[in-house]
Amino acid sequence: MNTIGIVIVIAIVAILAVGLTIYLKQRSVRLRQRFGPEYTRALEETGNKYKAESKLEKLEKRVDKFSVHPLKPDEAIRFRDSWRVIQAGFVDDPKSALSAADDLVGEVMNARGYPVADFDERASEISVNHALVVENYRAGHEIALKHSKGQATTEDMRRGMIHYRTLFDDLLGLKEAARAKAAGSST
Repeated sequence: MNTIGIVIVIAIVAILAVGLTIYLKQRSVRLRQRFGPEYTRALEETGNKYKAESKLEKLEKRVDKFSVHPLKPDEAIRFRDSWRVIQAGFVDDPKSALSAADDLVGEVMNARGYPVADFDERASEISVNHALVVENYRAGHEIALKHSKGQATTEDMRRGMIHYRTLFDDLLGLKEAARAKAAGSST
């Protein structure tokens, strides 16, 4: 191979390396923007940026195959009415209200087209389209588990209701209200 051939090969390799670097950087930015805190969570779980990003991309592709859709107006109204009843019942029976809120969030997810799966899968799947509030789902569920063991205080259950409400609003399409509540509950 002559000198010109070697220079051309080196140039091609350099261009491919630059292209790959740009692609990986753009992928990281896109995934970080789409998944928010879930990106950090995946990174902590895997301990490796490329494994975390691969995991998130696979999750994204899996969820894209679901038939996730907005609620019909009558469904949204029915779910909002159910939430109001649950919330009003919290004063008299916080334990039942928290359990009902957990169930209702699951019903809304199912009605939106998320498959019924175990909690960890549901939380991961919902993070694709609701990354900013999925932590509320995890926190609310954790309190519900604590409650099921008889270890949750009324204040814990109140916080659980707030977490569920934030996700509930987001699932119903009330994103701005959900974001405001999420920001307010984190202080």
